[in-house]
Amino acid sequence: MIIDEIVNNIPWVVILSVYAALITMGTKKIYELMIAKGFKKNVAVYYNRKIVHMFAGGVVVLLVPFIFTNQTSDYPYVYPLIIGSILTIFTYIPHKTGKILYWLQTKDNQNDVHFCLMWALIVFFLWILLGDPWIAIIPPTFMAFGDGVTGVARNALFKRRTKSAVGNVFMVLVSVPLGYYLASMATPSIPWWGVIAALVASFVERYEFGPIDDNVLISVSATIILYVGFTVGPLLSLF
Repeated sequence: MIIDEIVNNIPWVVILSVYAALITMGTKKIYELMIAKGFKKNVAVYYNRKIVHMFAGGVVVLLVPFIFTNQTSDYPYVYPLIIGSILTIFTYIPHKTGKILYWLQTKDNQNDVHFCLMWALIVFFLWILLGDPWIAIIPPTFMAFGDGVTGVARNALFKRRTKSAVGNVFMVLVSVPLGYYLASMATPSIPWWGVIAALVASFVERYEFGPIDDNVLISVSATIILYVGFTVGPLLSLF
C-alpha cells in the first residue's frame, strides 16, 4: 500500500513543485523585460508576485482535486501539504539568508512566504475537516486569482502597492464566480456559501495587521464561512 501511494502520488508532488518553482524563477526574465521597458522596480516586482500567485499557486491548486483523489490515495490531502511546504521553504530561504529573489521579493515583508504557507495549511485542514477537495481549494483560489487580479489592477492604476478599494471590486468580479462554481462541485453542493465566502474574502483583503497580512485574512475568513456553510448545508434548503 505504501509503495502504491509513493508510485501514484510522489511523482505529481515533484512535478507540481518543480513547475511552481520554474514559474517563480522564470519571472526573473519578465522582470528584466519590464525594467528594460522603463517600469519602476517596485512595479515590476509587484506584477511578478501576482503572476506567481496566479500561474504557480493558482494553477496548481486547481489541479489538486483531479490529481490527488481517494482512488489514488488513502490520504490525498497530505500531498498538497507537502507541495505547499516545499514552496514555503523555497520562498523563505532567500529571506532568511538575505539573498532575496529581487525580481519578486522585498525585504520589508514576507507575504510571498505567507501565501505558500496558508495555501498548504488551508487545503490540508479543510480537506481533513470536510472531506471535500473542492471546498478545500476555494480559499487558495481567492488568494491566487482574486487577490492576484486585485494587485494587477492596483499596480496598473497607481504604479505602487496600495489598498485602494478599486482592487477589491476586481477581486469580487473574479472571486464570486470562482466561489460559486467550486462550491457547486462539492458534496453537498453549496454554491451560495461560496459566493458569501468570496464577498467576505474580497472585503478583508484591504486590511493587514502587522504580520497578519491579506493572505492570512483572505484564507482564514473564507475557511470559516465555508466550514459553516458545509456544516449548515445549502442555503436554499433553509427556506
